[in-house]
Amino acid sequence: MNPGLIRAVAVVTVALVFYFIGVITEQRKHIVTRFVLFFLTAGVFLDITSTSLMIAYSRKIPITVHGIIGYTALTVMLIDAILIWRHRRKNGSGPVSRRLHIYTRLAYSWWVIAYIAGAIISTTL
Repeated sequence: MNPGLIRAVAVVTVALVFYFIGVITEQRKHIVTRFVLFFLTAGVFLDITSTSLMIAYSRKIPITVHGIIGYTALTVMLIDAILIWRHRRKNGSGPVSRRLHIYTRLAYSWWVIAYIAGAIISTTL
């Protein structure tokens, strides 16, 4: 595998860990702490970095089925991070609304599906 793509895979795996820590903490506590903000925001930045690396080092065109799944997964996680930040600004560390709580869970689930799809695709090539 291309060394640049190996770096991209390493970065996206770290993003997975950061998203996991942030989302699980929010899901268990039902509040947005600085801890949650840090891990979700870092996950988004790492995800953007890994996506950029994958585009830069991939020999294929960036518009593929996996690409579309990945771009939408990144988008829903970016929206989730924005909503979490907005909640924190308006409500401090008050309880997260049921709608935001469910959206976070669904966004993360979609992102994990995209991650697994990428892993399956990369191992079959």
